[in-house]
Amino acid sequence: MDSEFMDEMAQRLAALGVGVIRFEFPYMAQRRVGGGKRPPNPQKVLLECWREVYRQVRPLVTGKLAIGGKSMGGRMASLLADELGADALVCLGYPFYAVGKPEKPRVEHLAGLRTPTLIVQGERDALGNREAVEGYALSPAIEVSWLVAGDHDLKPLKASGFSHAQHLQAAAEKVAGFLGL
Repeated sequence: MDSEFMDEMAQRLAALGVGVIRFEFPYMAQRRVGGGKRPPNPQKVLLECWREVYRQVRPLVTGKLAIGGKSMGGRMASLLADELGADALVCLGYPFYAVGKPEKPRVEHLAGLRTPTLIVQGERDALGNREAVEGYALSPAIEVSWLVAGDHDLKPLKASGFSHAQHLQAAAEKVAGFLGL
């Protein structure tokens, strides 16, 4: 929750009037305490963690409450957005498939998603590049915003003429606009 990407994105969003709450899945919290790299918790645990965070946060927020996240956090949020009745879903660097496996997409639930959704994705994301994603059946509630030559962290190739800071700012502005701020 306090990676360089998350810190910078939260600051950029806050500067645009978007309130951000961050949390860690249990396996990440265990990494912080015990060190070392731990595998992700089972999906059931990750989803229950999201449900609990939503239960705690919803009563504290007046107005719209969007859920989402970076990579797996966004994917888990996408599995719950309709169930929770979230006002919107925002995913940054969505993992449409495992590295090198575009033929095995994890998108079945995205075809019927009803929650208004914004996915900000790098065109060359190793977990969902533009060519592969454009072939998937996605719900009309989903808007995918592509960042030129961006990777999974939205970092562009130098030859693109864009900087990482420019892409992060563009992503933050797109999110704020999507949320109506």
